[in-house]
Amino acid sequence: MIMHNTLSLANASEILQHYGLLREMIQYCKAEDTNSANTANTKEKTVDSTHSRNEIWSLNPYYFPNIDADECFTNATYDTRDITPGTLLFIKGNFQSEYLLNADNKGLAAYVAEQSYAQYTKAVGLIVTDAKKAMSVLAAAFFGNPQEKLTIVGITGTKGKTTTAYFTHAILNSHSHGKAALFSSVDNCVDGKNYVESNLTTPESFDAFKMMREAVDNGMKYLVMEVSSQAYKVNRVYGLKFDVAAFLNISPDHISPIEHPTFEDYLYCKRQIIANTKRLVLNSDTDHADLLLQDAERNNVLVTTFARIKKDEIEGDTCENDNFDDIDDDRINYCVPANDDDYTELLTPDYIAMPVENSESHCIAMRDSSEDDDYEDNDYEEDAHYCPIDEFALSIAGDFNYENALAAIAIAGELGINQDTDLHALHAIENVKISGRMEVFKDTHSNMIAVVDYAHNYISTKSVLDFVEERYGKFNPRITLITGSTGDKAVDRRKEIVEAAQNRIEQFIFTTEDTDTEDVMHICEDMQSYVTNPNVSSRIIIDRAEAIEYAYNDAANSEQKNERLNILLAIGKGDERWIKNKRKHVPYEGDSFVIKRLFGL
Repeated sequence: MIMHNTLSLANASEILQHYGLLREMIQYCKAEDTNSANTANTKEKTVDSTHSRNEIWSLNPYYFPNIDADECFTNATYDTRDITPGTLLFIKGNFQSEYLLNADNKGLAAYVAEQSYAQYTKAVGLIVTDAKKAMSVLAAAFFGNPQEKLTIVGITGTKGKTTTAYFTHAILNSHSHGKAALFSSVDNCVDGKNYVESNLTTPESFDAFKMMREAVDNGMKYLVMEVSSQAYKVNRVYGLKFDVAAFLNISPDHISPIEHPTFEDYLYCKRQIIANTKRLVLNSDTDHADLLLQDAERNNVLVTTFARIKKDEIEGDTCENDNFDDIDDDRINYCVPANDDDYTELLTPDYIAMPVENSESHCIAMRDSSEDDDYEDNDYEEDAHYCPIDEFALSIAGDFNYENALAAIAIAGELGINQDTDLHALHAIENVKISGRMEVFKDTHSNMIAVVDYAHNYISTKSVLDFVEERYGKFNPRITLITGSTGDKAVDRRKEIVEAAQNRIEQFIFTTEDTDTEDVMHICEDMQSYVTNPNVSSRIIIDRAEAIEYAYNDAANSEQKNERLNILLAIGKGDERWIKNKRKHVPYEGDSFVIKRLFGL
């Protein structure tokens, strides 16, 4: 990585004071050093420090003896094991003071923390009000503010962030000929072509700016990143401004003592992206859309809206395969009524996607902006007409994914990429496949289908079941759901997954997900306790691979009896080939690999 660092003690203190984060700087000094501190540097003549127990306290970086405040740090880290000469250390979280015992010998130059560690190191401490905010703004500076060289898209929502991020990345990568980076909960890509498995939905701020630096050095022009509620809760994206942000949807999730205490807190954290973007792409169907629009208005953010229209919501002609032959003056021959209960004039979407009759594809259209001048304020009698963009057929299953595709196309439109400038780039979404996301498998020797997905909460579980009903409902399938839930957090998911599924399936198999430090049997029994439908059976099989194998064998036996279509839904892990247990990643075969082994694929 090419270094672009110009961060020194002097400009670090200046940046922290600019953001109102610096409390003071503190350094341990011998008595003779404190006596000479006033004359050690001459850049500032005034006495602006206090001495306490062989410590120098000051807001003046030039006040500390034997320190060159203008010398740039040669390294920065939040891991004491990575300290080298000239290192700036960020201290956060459950830090133990003994980690600093060899820091001076290794060359620690300064540290950033919410408390002084002067008794453990001779390095200058920048004492701040919030260490994570400080790390974000200083990491940006240390890596040469790479965010200023990138057009950055941030995507948030309870469901669909990853898929929308991949769709958007595909469009931007096609348009820029491979110059789009990606930060997602599945993979990170800093060169437009190579993908590395990620650990967090949104990286730690230090890691994010480091990867941005790598992306810029690799010639990237765009960055697409998922932005979680925790990213704002713990200030991983503090100080970062997005060029375009997308808000996909919101429903209760991540409610627990260690995440968000209430849904209000969860939504509030999600909403922060609106105050930190130039333009907002908003799903007009989302809950609390009115509040989100108020956020945008308060922050002077331009808003573009989108919505997926179902067949029963379309008035007038449906979108048939040859409907583009029926366009008059480049306007599509149907409309969404502005006085519909779901679409007020305020929320009439700018982009829509609707199913093509007798096809699994959707046509996507953009609102006819030439009519805007014809509307009077609060005039809900007029219909909103749309100009077609094109017809799209996704490789990833599920009609709900057209909502994510539509969001990506709306984002691209905000960046000047549309059917007139680069229709080919928009069609890049059709080739997107995400391992572990809506993967559908057909058994080679039985009437059995399996779906592997990352669904892990109410809204995503419901969406998977909606897909199954739309695609296979006419066959009256026998559905088995293999699921678990995370340990130590998001305990609300356990009940919500069961509630989303229990009136739509025949059998639960509760098994291991990422249990972490919580007992897996306790999690499974907790989920099982929420099964209230007497017509739904449930059992617990701790080993996840064995749970899928049992579901397969049980379905095979059932088919021999009644030849009914069997569908296995394995949710919660996606393509992950590990299970988090006791804070470690334990190797696991992987849901899709188990399915393929059983299906002979």
